[in-house]
Amino acid sequence: MLEHAISWTGAVETETQLIARGLRARDTALLHDLVERFQLRLVRYLVFFLGRRDQVDDLVQETWLRVVERGKSYDGRSPFQAWLFAIARNLAIDYLRRKKGVSLDSTDHPEKTAPAEFLTSAGPSPFELAARTEDAGNLAASLAKLEPIYREALLLRFQESLSLQEISITIGAPVPTVSSRIHRGLAMLRTQLQGESRAS
Repeated sequence: MLEHAISWTGAVETETQLIARGLRARDTALLHDLVERFQLRLVRYLVFFLGRRDQVDDLVQETWLRVVERGKSYDGRSPFQAWLFAIARNLAIDYLRRKKGVSLDSTDHPEKTAPAEFLTSAGPSPFELAARTEDAGNLAASLAKLEPIYREALLLRFQESLSLQEISITIGAPVPTVSSRIHRGLAMLRTQLQGESRAS
């Protein structure tokens, strides 16, 4: 894991500054560390963003290639994860646009929804706490029914623990828009879960 380091100027560098310097130098050890730390999060983000598992591996590989190619453009002022996810998001949007009839705002088909194991992890998920459900499987299914923009906002806020500002950087939208998507997404999620609970 990257730690604070003393640069040749004698100043303490933050982790993001170290990453920026390493990317400019195309430091292979740093790249290996970044892939190890962020690969699972990147896969999970793209699976939920796309609402399907197919094509994700190709997009992940392309994302890391872009990180290497565009490393000099990362200045270390924003969190690396937000910058990484922004690259992945743009690639995913390009992929969706190439697919005829696929819209970022469309509801995904049930058979193409993300598997529950990408959402569940050790300990209770913040999604579960926010939606007040005991069944992570129902939660994952309900999330998959949300429009991608709301599913993405909830994933970034609660699963990836990004701040509103970091999400704003990732999706290229103002903070009030991010906040609105999170609140609307939670409201729709609660409505779906309450409906499923009454039906059972």
